[in-house]
Amino acid sequence: MADPPARGMNIGIGATPRTEAGKAPAVAADHRDPGKAAVLSGSLVRSLVRDLHAEWTKLRTLPSTWWLIAAIVVLTTAVGALTTGAVDTDQCRTDASCGEDVVKLSLTGTWVGQTAVAVLAVLAVSGEYATGMIRTTLTAMPVRLRVLGAKAAVLAAVAAAAGTAAVLASVAVGRYLLIGGGFTRAHGYEPLSLADGPTARAAFGTVLYLVLIALLSAGITWLLRDTAGSLTAVLGLLYVFPVLASLVSDDKWMERLNEIGPASAGMAVQTTVDMASAPIGPWAGLGVLALWAAGCLALGATALLRRDA
Repeated sequence: MADPPARGMNIGIGATPRTEAGKAPAVAADHRDPGKAAVLSGSLVRSLVRDLHAEWTKLRTLPSTWWLIAAIVVLTTAVGALTTGAVDTDQCRTDASCGEDVVKLSLTGTWVGQTAVAVLAVLAVSGEYATGMIRTTLTAMPVRLRVLGAKAAVLAAVAAAAGTAAVLASVAVGRYLLIGGGFTRAHGYEPLSLADGPTARAAFGTVLYLVLIALLSAGITWLLRDTAGSLTAVLGLLYVFPVLASLVSDDKWMERLNEIGPASAGMAVQTTVDMASAPIGPWAGLGVLALWAAGCLALGATALLRRDA
């Protein structure tokens, strides 16, 4: 006859075993080890930093990059200075009849400076396809959206830095030339200053405008992958809408073209005088440009994901 089970032993099938004290063992908590999570997070950050550093290295070693950065600053400042210097209060019958938007006047060079921004972004992307470097890039960084994100971030940072220098120089030169042209307190004009709310908004908005132009240009280039074709598409998109708006005789169509064009809408952020008569508000216009940039980046990302290098 078999011995009886020991006291306190559970003989049921699937029952929880007991410890020597007759208590069930504690169940291990089901959660990620905080130390492991920190290591993974640190690894991701280091990987992103490496991606950004790689894209910055490729951009700064292009022979054209530094010339184009200089062109952004010089062209924006020079064209703004020429435009501002050509206007003075002697052309006004009365002080009230001038109505010049002196802030927008000093930032007129953005219309030319944006071309250098577009060329910089196009060459940064198309150059890799032209040389075959894109295959090396995608081998080193197989997650294609990270490649796109890193390059877009570096281009945005460079455009922001060059744009800031261009805007500060344009405002400084414009302040001097406007005073020489009679736009003084005696004629109802305060000297240009970034401490003034509308002036600061126009200056900051112009920098954002140039950043969005860089992203729009990069997106189109990822889509087309060709330098000449991408430049043609970008510059056509920027300048065709304003040209068409100046040619149409219908005021409603003129206003509509200025509202939907990426450049004409985005430039509304520079307006500081008589904003009620503008086709679109400052931030709304910049929002239109942001939508254009987002759409072009989305198309470029789709092409990058679906096509072979």
